[in-house]
Amino acid sequence: MQLVELDPQGARTPLTALPGACSGRYLPGRRTVVVQHDNGGDECLQLSLLDVEPPPSTPAGLDDLEPLVHDPAYVHALVDVQPGRVVYRTNRRNEIDFDVIVRELDSGAERVLYDDGGYVSEVDVDGDTAAVTLFSLQPASTQVRLARGGQVTDVTAADDHALHTPVRLISGTDTLVMSSNHGRDFRAVVKVDGAQNWTTLLASDEHDVSARPSPDGSRLLIIRNVDGGDELAIHGPDGEWQADIPLVRNGVVTAAWSQDSAFLAIGVDSPTSPGDVLLFDTSTGELRTLVDGTEQMTPELRDALIDPTSVLVPARDGEMIPCYVYSPPEPVPGMSGSVVMNIHGGPEAQARRQFSPINQALAAAGHVVLVPNVRGSTGYGKRWYSMDDVRLRLEAVLDIVDIRSWVPSVGGDPDRIALYGGSYGGYLVLACLTMHPGLWAAGVDIVGISSLVSFLENTSPYRRAIREREYGSLEHDREFLVEASPLTYLHAMDTPLLVVHGANDPRVPLSESEQIKAALDEKGVPCTLIVYDDEGHGLAKRANRLDAYPAAMSFIAEQVRA
Repeated sequence: MQLVELDPQGARTPLTALPGACSGRYLPGRRTVVVQHDNGGDECLQLSLLDVEPPPSTPAGLDDLEPLVHDPAYVHALVDVQPGRVVYRTNRRNEIDFDVIVRELDSGAERVLYDDGGYVSEVDVDGDTAAVTLFSLQPASTQVRLARGGQVTDVTAADDHALHTPVRLISGTDTLVMSSNHGRDFRAVVKVDGAQNWTTLLASDEHDVSARPSPDGSRLLIIRNVDGGDELAIHGPDGEWQADIPLVRNGVVTAAWSQDSAFLAIGVDSPTSPGDVLLFDTSTGELRTLVDGTEQMTPELRDALIDPTSVLVPARDGEMIPCYVYSPPEPVPGMSGSVVMNIHGGPEAQARRQFSPINQALAAAGHVVLVPNVRGSTGYGKRWYSMDDVRLRLEAVLDIVDIRSWVPSVGGDPDRIALYGGSYGGYLVLACLTMHPGLWAAGVDIVGISSLVSFLENTSPYRRAIREREYGSLEHDREFLVEASPLTYLHAMDTPLLVVHGANDPRVPLSESEQIKAALDEKGVPCTLIVYDDEGHGLAKRANRLDAYPAAMSFIAEQVRA
């Protein structure tokens, strides 16, 4: 992923051609971009400046960037851009806790806005006031704190089992607007004033609802997560409805207000388009397409893309497991009845209505593709995402087994199922193959966890505490962590496995894949390990994707072919 500039008429100028993925923000009032980038997927983000006036004749490489905040040993993540200064968060003080820093561009002087500890996941800044969101020690929960003038105030309690995100300051006030499931199952839009008075602006008993306030505080962009896709509307500052924003495609939205609050830039990532860019005029209601994500596709490819159907799969205990189904557009010889289950990472995440070249390619190859949101997944309320916490971890594994029994309902053959997953999804793949052997035709594990013990021992120090809140701690839960680790049951595994990993992965170390490869080699179970020296937690580079993904497709086809 690289930076591209769009002018008001939609003309495009490529700005960067860096060796890895990057992102960026304009500096207000200047034709300069703050570029955020890392080294080979190591997630140690660095900040640089790129002058785009005049527009570059060729995209910028690393040597064309002006270093702004650089130290390759630590994370420097961009929080905000303001006139004459940037705000970022960094773990350089002790490698674990994140501080929030303001850097003056002209002098290079820096001031600390927040350094009171914790893993800072999100920051919103208004002048010298920062609303800081931290991962708390409760599973899938956050704490909100307000930092101002060297003083830190707790907006929410550290032990509150609730998720508060995104959190936004109303400019010029000490009032916050945020999406929170405090005391609720689904997240509602709430307003919290300086006296800690909570007011619910908008709520649903069926969907998570979040808000993006306009810079002048006059409007709220309301986003409803409905079955993994986003529905948009403009509401007033007190939650009253004003207008819906009709989207052509049902997908996942990113959005940003213009500084004058007159326009919304909207990105839509949907199953049938890798990314549309829209511009919404709040005064006229006009919605204009700046980028059609399908315009570079051939008509044949565009017509072949599948919008999945949603189903609820019955589980062993009466629960219903949400699942998307991608059905093959046409039969492929030897593949009728074959099934691939693509399991998302997280675990506190959701498979959503987004573009997936993997799902589309698998369906085009003739497989029924199932994308489940097993217990532990977000988007279906706090009760559902709490049903795999710590000692309940293996309940999510049993959900996959339950889905196997259901696959004849969509024309699938239970004896020809391949499991595919990345990160925590890779853990679930390995757990199913080892704990429930003989049920699966093949497994593809992308940067997955093979032992919860060695994973927690070797993951990056700043991530260990937040991972222990979900899986259990090395100090208190080691026995269960061993019980819930795929490596413990490797003696029973007999399924061919393909493993892909990045050598620079700071989250799930390469050793997690190396140790399962070595154990399977000793046991005589077919296992292929592909390692990319210039990747981290997943595959960011097109060349590597074009190498690994076709290899995975071929491997799956070979194992499930009738």
